[in-house]
Amino acid sequence: MATATDTTAEKTTKIDRNVLDIAWRKMCTARAMSDLYEANKDVTAKYVHATSRGHEAVQLAMSMQLTPSDFVFPYYRDDSILLGIGMTPYELMLQLLAKKDDPFSGGRTYYSHPSLRRDDMPKIPHNSSATGMQAIPSAGVAMGIQYMERKGLLEAETPPLCVCSIGDAAMTEGEISEALQMAALKQLPLVFFVQDNEWDISASADEVRANNAAWYARGFKGLEVRSIDGTDFETAWNTVNEVFAEVRKSRRPFLIHAEVPLLGHHTSGVRKEWYRDDLKEHESRDPLPRFRDFLLSNGWKEDALSEAADEARKEVEKAYGEALAADDPAPEDLFAHDFAPTPITEERGVRKPDGAEVTLMVDCALFAVQEILEDHPEALLYGQDVGGRLGGVFREAATLAQKFGDDRVFNTPIMEAFIIGSTVGMAAVGAKPIVEVQFADYIWPGLNQLFTELSRSYYLSDGKWPASAVIRVPIGAYGSGGPYHSSSVESVLANIRGIKVVYPSNGADMKGLMKAAFYDPNPVVILEHKGLYWSKIKGTSGAKSPLPDRDYAVPIGKSRVVREADASAVESGTSLCIITYGMGVYWSLTASAKFPGKAEVLDLRSISPLDREGISASAKKHGRVLIVTEEPSGCTFAGSLAGLVQEECFEYLDAPVITVAAEDLPAIPLNSTLEETMIPNAAKVEAALRKLSEY
Repeated sequence: MATATDTTAEKTTKIDRNVLDIAWRKMCTARAMSDLYEANKDVTAKYVHATSRGHEAVQLAMSMQLTPSDFVFPYYRDDSILLGIGMTPYELMLQLLAKKDDPFSGGRTYYSHPSLRRDDMPKIPHNSSATGMQAIPSAGVAMGIQYMERKGLLEAETPPLCVCSIGDAAMTEGEISEALQMAALKQLPLVFFVQDNEWDISASADEVRANNAAWYARGFKGLEVRSIDGTDFETAWNTVNEVFAEVRKSRRPFLIHAEVPLLGHHTSGVRKEWYRDDLKEHESRDPLPRFRDFLLSNGWKEDALSEAADEARKEVEKAYGEALAADDPAPEDLFAHDFAPTPITEERGVRKPDGAEVTLMVDCALFAVQEILEDHPEALLYGQDVGGRLGGVFREAATLAQKFGDDRVFNTPIMEAFIIGSTVGMAAVGAKPIVEVQFADYIWPGLNQLFTELSRSYYLSDGKWPASAVIRVPIGAYGSGGPYHSSSVESVLANIRGIKVVYPSNGADMKGLMKAAFYDPNPVVILEHKGLYWSKIKGTSGAKSPLPDRDYAVPIGKSRVVREADASAVESGTSLCIITYGMGVYWSLTASAKFPGKAEVLDLRSISPLDREGISASAKKHGRVLIVTEEPSGCTFAGSLAGLVQEECFEYLDAPVITVAAEDLPAIPLNSTLEETMIPNAAKVEAALRKLSEY
């Protein structure tokens, strides 16, 4: 419960009677909905849902004070928040029953997992069902608001803020601390709205947490805390009113910790009677009769309140009948909104301008980002060590902070989840983030956000919220980087649907793909091989290239033939093709030189989406296929690629598809001899080519 040291708002604000009337009607509506769902559980429990029963007062007190300029991230027990911003019972029931016209996801995601983009309501970016994951995207929204405001790029009638609604049990998630840290560090216009009902499914508060959210948040200097009784509408309204006014004025973060009872089931599939022994105590704190008593003591008539409650019940029943009769999605609706359309569908600009200087691959990337920042004030770059002191551990951001300022190119703490997940919120506000994870080996803490939030935002929001982001990831083995700086991770990323993954092998493609990624409305991961950055490895001088012009862009999903076989070899049936990417291009070029005129080398450039047409054309043309990858081949992208070739081109093949890959071991060792033994090289590719040519 709240302690004497907690800061609470005084009950000094007189609440407008019309507001109280609306709040009563909406509270009755929310309660009528939860009653109806329970009474019809044989129907409504087909799709798992939870309700705000017991949380209604504080949810309405908060949501009714939001403006259309604001952003809010409700979680799965927040249907009263949705009613408070103006959603109707019918609209919520369309989602409850997964109907075609569900305004949030088109029948794709759970009840009270909203995404909303209406001019007259607060904005709700896509929310996943993963507990607590909304905290980082909401901090990204607040950081985007702050940036766009400071650059004069944000138009709003009132200074916007962002609310992250979350349960107290979710505050134990590690990623929550990253959101709290950045909110406090950057002084973001963000309100953490924590509803504490003392339960985490079947685990009670005393089992699973050392302290509540209010105590925890006090460890973050610069984050101000309010702790209140969330069943008291008047206290909740006044606290939110005070906090919102201060955030709109001083643009700094707050946390409101509200204690509420859990009167409903955890979800429709996890029933309260299975494990709860405190139901009577929680029922004694029901906010609905408490609000009724408050209204009666302030001049409302019993008949008027009962009449409003009866009207709400009838509206809910009518909406339920209409929702039941609404259309389900059609089978073809499954395929809508996998990716937002990109404007870059063909190669454009000049790849080799006259007189262009031959440029290192790392500098081609640097110039691409520099041009983007020059042309687009909404663009910014952040990540670990990319700021002015260092400019990236590979100098890939050198001089950018000096040229564009610390507010556009800046360091983040060591928090890969925030670096990746914040891009969802930044994009929602209209900012265009370019971020960097320092090594591919360290992307794992960010995969939760990449998978649950970024990759599904466009699809599960029914096309409302594409998450435009460029995520740079240095990758690959080079110079005894050892087991924690050398890994290849493209197979994991290729299995995350909803993101694009590119892997340039040279400077021109690096710049062209960087530009395409920036203009693409979908999240794009750029894998940048460390060994190609400076072309210091023997045989990789081709990674340097004349600097393409400013308009140059390479369409994502299009491969490129970097070496052709002679027509005579194709006609005689002695030719073969190598399908590869990244460092594999240079191993393949070196090895294929031993087979003059016989080998085509196809550089994929894009891992996902994959150029199936280009792959198929090459395989059918030559009949012999070698796949070269830096990863081990078992259960990987390369193995899937080999399967694809054999499935689609079997009748054209004159030999089995062969793969050259790293040894199937847990990590790349530090010792240079062991590293060389572990990964492919030109000699291994040459041996595979010789074997393939013998078929």
